[in-house]
Amino acid sequence: MCTVCGCAIDPALMDGSANDADPGHTHDHGHSHDHGHDHGHEHGHDHSHDHSHDEIPALRATHAPGVSAERIVSIERDILSKNNAYAAANRARLRAAGVFALNLVSSPGSGKTSLLVRTIEALRERLPIAVIEGDQQTSHDAQRIRATGAPAVQINTGRGCHLDAHMVAHALDQLELPRGGVLFIENVGNLVCPASFDLGEAHKVAVLSTTEGEDKPLKYPDMFAAADLMLLNKSDLLPHLEFDAAACIVNALRVNPRLQTLTLSARSGEGMQAFYDWITARARAVAAA
Repeated sequence: MCTVCGCAIDPALMDGSANDADPGHTHDHGHSHDHGHDHGHEHGHDHSHDHSHDEIPALRATHAPGVSAERIVSIERDILSKNNAYAAANRARLRAAGVFALNLVSSPGSGKTSLLVRTIEALRERLPIAVIEGDQQTSHDAQRIRATGAPAVQINTGRGCHLDAHMVAHALDQLELPRGGVLFIENVGNLVCPASFDLGEAHKVAVLSTTEGEDKPLKYPDMFAAADLMLLNKSDLLPHLEFDAAACIVNALRVNPRLQTLTLSARSGEGMQAFYDWITARARAVAAA
C-alpha cells in the first residue's frame, strides 16, 4: 500500500531509493516496462512485485514507527506530482487528437463494464470509441469490450489498486484515437486511491449502484469530490431494495455541490439516453475545439 491509501512506509527501505528513479519515469513501478504488450492489446505489466500499490519500492503496507509524518507527506507529494506530469502530457495528447476521455471509477460490482458495453453499442455509429481496461488480473472485461467491436487495451495491475497516468500513456501508444472519438478508461474497482490519481481525463465519472448504500458518498468523500458526474446504476432494482435514491444524491451533493447526477440502469436501459446525450455533447465540443 502507499501513503495515498493511508499506510505508512517501511523504515528499512528509507534509503533515498525512492528519489533515485529516472525522473522521466514517475516512480519505478517495479516492472521496468519491458512488459510484453503482445500488441494483441494485453498490456501485461505483470505487477507481481511485492509493493501492492506499484508506486515506488520504498512504499510498503506497514505503519513505519520512527518515520516522520513530514517524510511520508514528502514522498506522497513526489508520487502525485510526477503522476500529474504524466497526466498533463496525456491530456495534451488527447486534446490534440480531439479525443474526449472519461475515467470511470467505482467499487467492484457497480456495473461499470455492463454500462460501458451498453454505451458503446448505443454510440458506436455516432462516435469512434476506444477503451482502456484496468483490473488486477484477467482480461475478461477487455474481451467483453472487444466483442462490441471497440478496441480495448487491458492493463493488469497485479496487487496495484489503481491505474496511474504512466500506465495510461503506454496504453495510449496501442490505441488509434481518431479525432472526435471517446476514450473510456475503466479504473480498478476501488473508491480510495483512484480519487488521487489524475490520468489525463476530461472528467472522472463515479458509478454507484443501488445495491451498495446511500451513505457511500459520505464514507468515500474524496472520490465523489473528485468526480464531475455520478451515475446511480441498477435503478431497475429499486423496487426490490431498501435504498433511498434521493438520500444518496443528497449525500453526494453534500460532498460535492457541483456534482451532476444521473439515475439509470445499464441492464434495462432506463435513464441511459441522458448519459449518451451527456457524452455526445461534450465529445463534439472537444472535437470542435
